Amino acid sequence: MTAQTQSTWSPLFKEAVSTDFRDFHECLDQDKRIALYDVAGSKVHASMLARADILTAEENDQIQGGLDQIAAEMRSGTFAWKKELEDVHMNVESRLTALVGDAGKKLHTARSRNDQVATDIRLYARAELDALAAELKALVLAFVDLADEHADTIMPGFTHLQVAQPVTFGHHLMAYAEMFLRDLERVGQARERLNVSPLGAAALAGTGYPIDPAYSASELGFSRAFRNSLDAVSDRDYVVDICAAGAIIMGHLSRFSEEVILWCTPMFDFIEVGDQFCTGSSIMPQKRNPDLAELVRGKAARVIGNLTTSAALMKAQPLAFNKDQQESKPPLTDTLENVRGAVTVTAQMLPTIKVRDRKMLAAAEQGYSTATDLADYLVRAGLPFRDAHHAVAAIVGAARERDLATLSAMPLAEMQAFAPIIGADVYEVLTVEGSVASRNHPGGTAPEQVRRAIAELRSLLA
Repeated sequence: MTAQTQSTWSPLFKEAVSTDFRDFHECLDQDKRIALYDVAGSKVHASMLARADILTAEENDQIQGGLDQIAAEMRSGTFAWKKELEDVHMNVESRLTALVGDAGKKLHTARSRNDQVATDIRLYARAELDALAAELKALVLAFVDLADEHADTIMPGFTHLQVAQPVTFGHHLMAYAEMFLRDLERVGQARERLNVSPLGAAALAGTGYPIDPAYSASELGFSRAFRNSLDAVSDRDYVVDICAAGAIIMGHLSRFSEEVILWCTPMFDFIEVGDQFCTGSSIMPQKRNPDLAELVRGKAARVIGNLTTSAALMKAQPLAFNKDQQESKPPLTDTLENVRGAVTVTAQMLPTIKVRDRKMLAAAEQGYSTATDLADYLVRAGLPFRDAHHAVAAIVGAARERDLATLSAMPLAEMQAFAPIIGADVYEVLTVEGSVASRNHPGGTAPEQVRRAIAELRSLLA
C-alpha cells in the first residue's frame, strides 16, 4: 500500500490521492513551458469577467496585480512550484489566492481547466511557430547565400545515387531552399488553423455566465473564438498538424544531412564542414566526423515518432475532453524544441562549408554523365529519340569495354560506327560545362538560371 497525500479536490473525495498516482499523474515539468501563457490567459479572463460585471473593478485590479507578480516570479525563477498541486493551473490559482485572498478564488468563474489548458497550449504553440518561421527563413537564406557562391560550380547530379547528369552545386542547394520554403508555408498554415480561441468553452458545454468569448479571443491575438464548445476543449488537431509539419521539416533536414555526411567522406571529398560542427575520435587521431549532420539525421526519427504518437493518441477518444490529452503535450513540445534546434544549427553550419570544386568537377566527368547530351545531339541531327537512346547506350558500352574515362575520349570514327550522323562538332556537347550551360531555361541548372532563381527567392523573402 503506497503512502497517500491529501486530495486537493472537494469533500466528495473521502480518500486521499495515492502518491504513486500523483507522481504518475502530475505534469509540472511539461506545464512550466506554458506557465506564462496561463498567466496571460488568466489576465484576459479576469478582464472579461469584469467587463461582464461578474468581477468588480477592485477584484479585477487585485487579480491583475497578483498575476503580474506571479509572472515576475516565474521569470526570475523564484516561483515556488508545488508538485502536490498537480499542474500549472492549480499552482497559479493557489499562489494568486495567497497573494490577493478571496478575489483569487473567483478567477476560475466561468472557465474550466479544459478550456484553460487548450488556450495555454495554443498560445505556446503559436509563439513557437512564429519563432520557427523566422528560423526557417534564416535557413532558406543560408542555402541561398551558399548557392550564390557556387552558381558556376559543377558537380555530378545523381539518381539512384549513381552519376546521372552534371548540375551546379548552386542548383543543388537551391533544391533544398525550395523544400524549406514549402516548410515555411506549412508552418504558416498550421499557425492559421490553431489560431482559434477555446477560452469560454469551459468544461465542454460553455457556461451560464454572460461571457464574451470574442473579447477574450481578440485580447489574446486569436483570429476568432470557438464555434462549438465540445470541439474547442477536445480538439488537438493542431498538435498533429504541428508534428506533421515538424516531421516533414526534419525529413528535409535529414536528407541534406545524409548528403553532407557522404560529401565529407574521402570517397566523395566534395566538402569540408567547419570545425565547430564536427568532432574527433577518442582513438583515431585522423578522424573528423560531421556529427551535427548525424545528430540531425537521428533526431528526424524522434520527431517522426512524435507524429505517430500524437496521431494515435487522438484516434479513439470520444467527445469531449479526456485525460489522455495530457499526453499530447510531450510530442508537441519535443517536436517544436528539436525542430527549432535542428533548423538553427543547420543554418549556422552552412556558411562554414568549404567546397572542393575540383573534386566535384572531376566526379561530374565520371560515369559518362554527358550521355544524355549525346542523345540530344543525335535527336537534333534528325534521329528519333528512342533510336538515339539506343545508339548512345551502345557507345557507352564500348567506352566501358575500353575503360575510357569519358565519352569525349572516344575517337570520332568509333562513335560514327554506332551513329554515322555524328560529326566532329560532337565534342562540343560532351563537356560537362557545355551540358550544364545548355539547361538554360527557368528551373534549369545553367548558372544564369540559378542566379535568376536566387534573385527571385531573395525578393520573395525580403
